[in-house]
This record gives sequence, C-alpha cells and structure tokens, in this order.
Amino acid sequence: MLIAIYAIREAEKWNCYLSLDMRVDLQWWYGRMRKADERAGTPLLVLLSSRVPLGWAVEIQARFQPIPDMDRWVKSDWQRFMYQALNPFLLQEPESSRSKWSVLLQGIQVMDGSYLSSLIEKGVVMEWEELVQQAELLIECMAGRALLAGEVEALLGEVAVGTGDWRTAAQLGVLLGRLRLEAGLAQPAPRGRPGWLRRRAMAPRCRRCGSEAKSRTACAACGSAACAYCEACLAMGRSRACALLLHGTAGSAVRGTAGGSPTTALGRWGLSAAQSAAAGAALRFLAEPPAGGSAVTAARFLIWAVTGAGKTEMIFPLLQSILDAGGRVLVAAPRRDVVLELAPRLSKAFPEETVVTLYGGSPDRWKRGSITLATTHQLLRFRGAFDLVVIDEIDAFPYHNDPMLDYAAKGACKPGGKYIYLSATPPTPLQREAAAGRLPHAKVPARFHGYPLPVPKKLKMFAVSRCLQEKKLPPLLVRSLSASLRRGAQVFLFVSRIKHIDPILELLRKAIATMPIEGTSSIDPERAGKVMSFRNREIRLLVTTTILERGVTVPKSDVFILDADSELFDEAALIQMAGRAGRSKDDPAGRVVFAAPQWTRCQSSAVRQIKAMNRIAGKGGYLRQVQEVMGK
Repeated sequence: MLIAIYAIREAEKWNCYLSLDMRVDLQWWYGRMRKADERAGTPLLVLLSSRVPLGWAVEIQARFQPIPDMDRWVKSDWQRFMYQALNPFLLQEPESSRSKWSVLLQGIQVMDGSYLSSLIEKGVVMEWEELVQQAELLIECMAGRALLAGEVEALLGEVAVGTGDWRTAAQLGVLLGRLRLEAGLAQPAPRGRPGWLRRRAMAPRCRRCGSEAKSRTACAACGSAACAYCEACLAMGRSRACALLLHGTAGSAVRGTAGGSPTTALGRWGLSAAQSAAAGAALRFLAEPPAGGSAVTAARFLIWAVTGAGKTEMIFPLLQSILDAGGRVLVAAPRRDVVLELAPRLSKAFPEETVVTLYGGSPDRWKRGSITLATTHQLLRFRGAFDLVVIDEIDAFPYHNDPMLDYAAKGACKPGGKYIYLSATPPTPLQREAAAGRLPHAKVPARFHGYPLPVPKKLKMFAVSRCLQEKKLPPLLVRSLSASLRRGAQVFLFVSRIKHIDPILELLRKAIATMPIEGTSSIDPERAGKVMSFRNREIRLLVTTTILERGVTVPKSDVFILDADSELFDEAALIQMAGRAGRSKDDPAGRVVFAAPQWTRCQSSAVRQIKAMNRIAGKGGYLRQVQEVMGK
C-alpha cells in the first residue's frame, strides 16, 4: 500500500510521522487537539509525500534525524532530503521503472494553521466525536493483536459494527499512542556495500514471523517492481514490504495471586504428590516479580514431566492463579488434534471462563476469551496479548527447531509476563540451562498412578530391511509379540520408515494369523479411524511411525520399536514411543522392547533417562514400588 509521510516541528524538535489519512493528522495538529493546549503554539508541518510505499516510509521514519537547520529549509531543501532518503530504495528498482518515482518528490507541501481553514471551507474535515468512538472500538478489538489489513477487516466484520473507514480510525489510534503501524517486512536501506555483501545487508525480515524474506515480485498495491514478501508465513496471509501490519498496544502483565501451596493444589485439583510439588513450584514462580525488577522481558519456567504424568492437570492451578488476578492465559500446542483434545478438558475445568480454540479454519478465529487454546502457528496474530503463555510439547514438531514459531510464542506474551514450558523430553539446550541453574524448573518423575516407568528391554534382531529381503521375521520377535497379545495388550509396533509398513504387515499377518493387524502413517487418509479402532480393541497390533509417538493413550499397551538403532530415532523419540506403555493404573508395567542389530548411544541415553526418573521418583517417595525401582 501507499501511505503519506510528513515532518512536523513540535515544540523544540522535528519529528517524522506516517499517516493512513492526512485529514486526521491535520485536525490533530491544527484543530481540536491543538486547542487543548494553546501554549504549544502552532506547529509547522511539511508533507513529504502523500503516496510512498509503506515499507520505504517506515524505514525513512526510523532513520529520520532532526537537524537544527530544518527550521530554515524551503521546499527545495525538503526535496533534496527526500531524494537522499528514497535513493537507496530506488536503486533496488529496475532502472527502467525508476523515473516514475520522481512524482514522490513533486508533492511536497509546507503547511501551517491556515491550511486547516481551507480544508474546513472545502468541507474536508470530519466529525471528531464520531471518529473518536470509532477509534476506541478499533483499539478495543485490536488489543493484543498484530494483524495485516485483510485480517483487520475480517476481525471488524465479525465482532464490530460502526467503524466506518477503519484506516481513518486506525490513524487516530496511532496518534493516541494506542495502536502501532508497521510494514509487514522490515526493509533496511542499503548501506553502500558492494556486490553480494550489500545484498546480504539488504535482506528484509518479516515483522510478523521474524523470518528472512528472500522473494521479491512486482506489486500492484505499491507500484514497486521488487516488493519483498515472506514465504515462511504465507499460509497465514501474504506479508509484504508494503503491507500494513497493525498492532494493538500491550498492557502490563499481572502476577499470580498466590505463593503456591502444594496442599491447596492437591486438594482443589486432585493432583498427585509429584504433580502438586511441581505445580506449587510453578505457582511460586508466577507470583514472583520480574527478575531484577524489569517488566520488559518474560520469564520462563520448565515443567519436566515424564510421559503420562498428567501435564494438563498440572497447569490448571497455574491458569487459575492468573485468571484470579484478572489476566489472560494462552495454552499453545503443536498440532490441531492436541488442541481439539484439550478444549473440552479446559472448558470442563473452567466452566465460568470463555475458552477460545484457534487452529486453521477455526470458527473462533476472531473471538476473545480469558483462556485461549491455539496451535503455535495461530500465535503469529498476537502481540503482547497474554499474561501467561503455556507451551505444551516444546520438543515436538512443528514447534521444535522452528525459529518462526518460537518468535511467535515470545511475541504473544506481555512484557513482564511468564512462560511455562511443558515437556517429557526437553530439548538439550533447555536441559543444560536447567542443570546450570539458569532456567527455573520442576521435575515430575512419576506418573499420576504412582508406578514406575517401564524400562525398555533389548531384543537383538536383524535390521528390518534384511527381514524384508529374506521375507521372514525373527522367531524371537514373533514370540515376544504373541506373548503381549496373549496377555491382552494392545501392541504399538514402531518402524522408522513409511515404506516398511506394508511389507511388515504382510509378514505379520502370516506369522500371527489370528489377530487383527493394521498399519498407519502420516500419509494414511484413514489414520484417525484406525487409531480409534485400535483404542476400541478392534485392531490389536498397529504398525506405525513416530506420528503416534505422542498424544495417543491406550490403557493396556506394549511397545515394540524395530530398528531402534536408526538415526531417525533420537533419544527424545525413543522415550516418547516408550511412553505409550504403562500409562494406566490397571496396567502400569507395560512392556517396552528396543529391537535392533546393535545398541546405540541414543538407546542407552533413553534407558538412562527413564531409570533416572524412576530413581528420583523413588527417592522423593512418589512411587508405590520404591524397593523394586531402586533395585533396577
């Protein structure tokens, strides 16, 4: 889009402003608002251009430096200033199209109070009281959000009426300091470096997702032949160098209402002793003032809980603490299916609160609630909205190792707010921070039922590829699988590659002909139905990939991992897959088998971490079978 840019002398200093509607700015500086303080005098305003690409205007404003001589500048001086400011951007345009931008230097106007009188005579000015009401409505709707222009229109179309031309109302919100106007991309001007060094320095970054934007194209909205856009967040709407990104202002974060009593948490939410201890530590963290008295950055706390520990129930007292203080909370999960599973549990736990559920295609897209449950991609539309941000499964795809989603999660929290990270297998950098004392944390080493985690057993066998080549399964594997099925267990059989599923199914159906056996993966259109049939025991053995390593709980189940030495199975994946077993109090000792030709460091580390959690749980008195655990 194209936007107006102007310089104005306020009191003793020149400043630079952008405008979506110059009528609002003229009335602000020379009309109603100026009358409120006659001592301020009449400012001198210079309209530098009424139609400049937004991305260029934002950078010119950011680099604007007042010069004392500006008081004596005439039109030609301002033209020279604009030429120097625009030249770095014009150099990015094809030479054949640069001449058309000369119009930007021809519209400079020097204005004073008399200019407003001429507008009044022409009937150009607006009804100020009505505009203020429209701006207040827009400000309320935009609180804690960061939206592109099309998203602002969609938001207002669903939740508001009577906003008129929202851009006009938005400009008043900007002047009031309650809305902030940005370009979709931060587009730094070149600094004169030659060749590829200059191009590298010019690489813009998306202000919505933080990604580097490498693509450029001709743009009808601003007229540039090389308008940059972001491909990383394209699915959420195109963020361009000239696209308007409107921010609602962020208020101060609230603190938790209590210091956190484990006894209270246990009594109110029915938590186990291990859960209550972790919840109590997190509650004390929420009640603490910002570190060093700073309310600028948000603080982090890690809840390191074993698989099946009941992480969701542990966050209930944390959410209540912030809600009681009048704050807003966000629970972010990596996948839509997790969000849909959590939504009814949160609604049941907090029946008096409004729970908004956000994911791709969600009907709640523009609703506002005290509790927001969202996939991590949806956080790109928020800025400084929440007092508490809880991120579940921080080690899971797609959040793990995705700088864009990490950027979005950090931007969603208010300055001085708090983060709670949840994970059974935290990324190594977080584990190191916790071990070094730089990241406050609490470990939940036991499941809610109080029994130890099943420790994986070794089963040495040929690689799956050799089994398929020879068209037979090792007898020891068949006997182990048959034993699990005879004891009534549901069997997860994990393989490392999708292409192995169908041939393994063929061999299994020959070896264990009496049992219903199926396979599924991320590319299986019937995956949801097969998982449901597996839960209902209509399928007894399910061959799958890591797509089911988390988020699926089957009361009585055993886990077999073929090619456990595969480079595709790291320590976290092995622990998560093993975590499918023993989750029920009626079958807490489910079997876990690592089947592979060799024993790897990842397998050793996974077993070591599982045993370490059992030892910690035993020493903490959280287990029913302490002596058995300590003997392992």
